[in-house]
This record gives sequence, structure tokens and C-alpha cells, in this order.
Amino acid sequence: SALFNFQSLLLVILLLICTCTYIRAVAPRLIDRNKEGFLGLFWMSARIGERLSPYVALACVAMAITLLVQ
Repeated sequence: SALFNFQSLLLVILLLICTCTYIRAVAPRLIDRNKEGFLGLFWMSARIGERLSPYVALACVAMAITLLVQ
């Protein structure tokens, strides 16, 4: 039901970006070998996490505060 709830969808996207960025930092060959097709989504998420890391971090903090307040 994360597809129908906007907040849950944002949470899933943020977790995907953070996870892919971490995996690329630990094992770059795992992410870098799939740059096209469906698995290219993970490579793109890792690139977003690397290039926009301050904004992703702020979004994670904002999401954490939002979830704690609810």
C-alpha cells in the first residue's frame, strides 16, 4: 500500500536511494555493472545519493521527524 500513500512512497524512495548509495560505496561493482534496463534504476538511485547527498540527508531527517511526530 506504499503506492497509494504519498508519504510511504517518499519513504520507500528515500530508503532506496540511501541503500543503493551505501551498497555502491561498499561494493561498487555490484551497482556499476547494471547501468541499463530495470536494474539501472539502482545505479541511478546511487548516483542521486552521491550527487545530492546533503539534500537526501535533509530529506531523511525531515522524514524521521515527520514519522516521530505522527
